[in-house]
Amino acid sequence: MGHRGAPYEARENTLASLRAALEAGADAVEIDVRLTADRVPVLLHDPTLERLWGHGRRLSSLTYAQADEVTAGGVPTLREALALTGRYPHARALIDLPDPAAAPAAVAEVRESGAADRAYYCGGGLSMLAVRAADPAAELALSWCRTAPPRPELLARVRPRWLNYHFGLVTEDLVARAHADGYAFAAWTTDLPRTARRLKRAGVDAITTNRVAAVRAAL
Repeated sequence: MGHRGAPYEARENTLASLRAALEAGADAVEIDVRLTADRVPVLLHDPTLERLWGHGRRLSSLTYAQADEVTAGGVPTLREALALTGRYPHARALIDLPDPAAAPAAVAEVRESGAADRAYYCGGGLSMLAVRAADPAAELALSWCRTAPPRPELLARVRPRWLNYHFGLVTEDLVARAHADGYAFAAWTTDLPRTARRLKRAGVDAITTNRVAAVRAAL
């Protein structure tokens, strides 16, 4: 899975970055979705435009038209991203929701774009609970970066298809237990071929990376 596309080839979370990842052979692209002030779901990981676009204002304080203007059209909408990924057979979009408040609008956009069969969602517990409330049938990947496992109560409420662990926590035993419990297992985010090979030996089902071509070659 291409992490925010292929950020070493093009700026992350842009259409060019998604296209580069898919052209390099990614099976899916992970994209971050936040809302503008007028509640348009767009692709951006950070709460502000500072790191990527040099503008310190928070995205939530800008309308989509304003964000589009200050980035010269660089921040795509979720609708545009779904349309692009839909042009690649079998490609999927993994929608990461750093802000749980974006979940209802993201789910609605996926539904209206006819992309429910090729889009799924990842994030922490609060975001995944928000998606589950908006779409009881959504495919979810519960992201996790703690040594303690997710609580049974959280798993019961989220009902994830995937457990999405930070790669540094992944062991063969952890993957085996997840599989035994009926979960698919994903790992994020590594760019090193040797780490990708270790994750494959551990039995993971998906690897998120910034370097799609290198990891594919290693596997």
